[in-house]
Amino acid sequence: MTQWLDLCGWIACVVYSTIPGFWLLIHPLAESWRARRRSPYLVLLPVWIAMWVILGLLTSPWLHNIFYRTPWTWLAAILLLATSFWIYSQSGKHFSRAQLSGLPELLPSHHEQRLVTWGIRSRIRHPVYLAHLCGMLAWSVGTGLEVCYVLTAFAIVTGAIMIRWEDAELEERFGQEYRVYREKVPAVVPRISAG
Repeated sequence: MTQWLDLCGWIACVVYSTIPGFWLLIHPLAESWRARRRSPYLVLLPVWIAMWVILGLLTSPWLHNIFYRTPWTWLAAILLLATSFWIYSQSGKHFSRAQLSGLPELLPSHHEQRLVTWGIRSRIRHPVYLAHLCGMLAWSVGTGLEVCYVLTAFAIVTGAIMIRWEDAELEERFGQEYRVYREKVPAVVPRISAG
C-alpha cells in the first residue's frame, strides 16, 4: 500500500509541478498564440505532456528517498487534500470551463472576456493555484518523499514567476479594473477579513 501511495504522490507532484511551466508557455507569448490560425493547444498539450515525461525521468531515481515514514502524517494530508478539493469547487463556481482551461487567453474571439472578482476571488486572485499547492503539500506530507517536497518547492518558485506573468497579461487585457483588483486582493494567500 505504501509503495502505491508513494507512486501516486510522485506522479501527482510531477504533473502539478509542471502546471506553472505550462502557463509560462502561454502568458509571455499570449499575443503570438492568439495570432495562430490553428488551436494553440495542438502544440501546448503535447509540450506539457513532454514536461511530465522529462520531469518524471529526471526525478524517478529519487522515488525511494524519504524524510520520514509514519501513518499519522496522512491525517494532515487528508485535511490538505480536502482543502484543495474545496478550493477547486469554489474556484469553479463563477468561472466557466473555458476560463479554467485558459481559452479566453488563447482564443479571445471565441470566448467571453470577463474579470471575475466575486466569490472566492474576492479574497484571493489565483485560488486554483492555491488548490494545486494544497494538493502537492498533501502528497508531500503524506508520503514523506524527498522528491515530492523538491517538486513542491520547484512549483512554488516557478508558480511565483508564472503569477507575475499572468498578472501582467490580465492587466493588459482588463486595464485599470485589474490594477484596482490586484491592489485589493492578494495573489495566493487568502484575505480572511471581508473588507
